[in-house]
Amino acid sequence: MTFRPVSATSQAQPALEGAGVHLHRVFGFGDPSLTDPFLMMDDFRNDDPRLYSKGFPWHPHRGIETITYVLDGQVEHADSLGNRGLLGAGSVQWMTAGSGIVHQEMPSGNAKGQMHGFQLWANLPGALKMTAPRYQDITGSDIPIEGDEDGTTVKVIIGSFWGKTGPVDGIAANPMLLDVSIPAGRRKVLPVDTRSNALAYVFAGSGTFRDASDPVGIKVEKEYRGQELNIRDMTGNRTLVRFGAGDEITVQAGDEGLRFLLMTGRPIQEPVAWHGPIVMNTQDELRQALTELNNGTFIKHG
Repeated sequence: MTFRPVSATSQAQPALEGAGVHLHRVFGFGDPSLTDPFLMMDDFRNDDPRLYSKGFPWHPHRGIETITYVLDGQVEHADSLGNRGLLGAGSVQWMTAGSGIVHQEMPSGNAKGQMHGFQLWANLPGALKMTAPRYQDITGSDIPIEGDEDGTTVKVIIGSFWGKTGPVDGIAANPMLLDVSIPAGRRKVLPVDTRSNALAYVFAGSGTFRDASDPVGIKVEKEYRGQELNIRDMTGNRTLVRFGAGDEITVQAGDEGLRFLLMTGRPIQEPVAWHGPIVMNTQDELRQALTELNNGTFIKHG
């Protein structure tokens, strides 16, 4: 087994999207090769309905897949093909935009006004960018949960892990998406696909991702306000961890325990031409998509 070192960490940054939704951008619109096959991730946890209720009105997508994971509250979605649905707490939607979809996503809070969740964008290889759009809506009760004797629990959303297979299928980049909770002070070794890029996003508690038992932190490269610093790292809330090569990661939970999303996927390694919600391989393809969006020929399947 080969331990994956931490290559870099970064903090999610406040951002404003949609019709005025306050969220945190975990990564995106930088160098897509660093997170290939994933393009972007947003953390839209918010406790004030005034800061998210206007949602994400009608907008297009082409050439990507979007993964929405709701922790609390709900998201109502509708699209130009007539599809409608409601994502409740614990549920996941994987949307393959393919050749093109125009849709909207409108969040609402739970009884306390909380709207918590994440959205991840995954790239499609050129051969699949113009495939027919499709949805996979998965309720929380359909997501398998595997536990370990030390109290660790893993929700297997996508891919296979510890003998469980997630309910989402047919995904281009052979990804794995796990929601991992580790009790305070526990150390775990988690296997990952050697050929995949691996990312972890911490959203509760703290810990370290390294091959050691003492969670005092190690010197890693951390980006802060656009500058790279070498500091002692105890990874906490809203921190993205990017791993180097290997087939396992080691994580040590801190005093409050640790909860994080573990994302892996095989890199597509193709050129990326990106404008907002449309991601193609070439600038010509991107211009064609924008032209079609303007002249009403964007939707290819329906």
